[in-house]
Amino acid sequence: MMRCPWANSSEEMMAYHDNEWCKVRHDEKYFFEMLTLELSQAGLSWSTIIKRRNGYRVAFANFDVDVVARFDDLKKEELLQNPEIIRNKLKVNATINNAKQIQAMHNDGQKFSDYIWNFVDNKQIINHYDDIDEMPAQTQLSQTISKDLKKRGFRFVGPTIIYSFLQAVGVINDHLDSCDFK
Repeated sequence: MMRCPWANSSEEMMAYHDNEWCKVRHDEKYFFEMLTLELSQAGLSWSTIIKRRNGYRVAFANFDVDVVARFDDLKKEELLQNPEIIRNKLKVNATINNAKQIQAMHNDGQKFSDYIWNFVDNKQIINHYDDIDEMPAQTQLSQTISKDLKKRGFRFVGPTIIYSFLQAVGVINDHLDSCDFK
């Protein structure tokens, strides 16, 4: 099987690449999970995060937005001592804050996934690259969504993080043209 080159470093990376990356998703819990994992990756490698994925699921109540939105200072301190996640105060605070923002959207009758998909009229963007070096770190779309998320109160949602997030949830399909999983 031909895969995008980054996926061949471990079993976890191959499984993520083959079964999730760039696959169209609409599940709210999955969107929150991917937003959390992508913001946690900032400054780190994806393999570092994917190895801790189960730890994140346990630490963040299986990405239940309503539960995470209620995390208090005591819970934050507990998270900052948890070796199963990235113990960065800004990233932990951003995750809890983002849960509150998604919860507010839900309270207003809006799904976070619908909000994101509306930026592309509910149509996946399929890019065509021959080499991983052709893939951008951000685009006008990720810049626009980043700016709008920040206006809504989200944190750690810069355009590079958002571009990776869009790939993660399948809004963008960046599998190389040579990849069997395109």
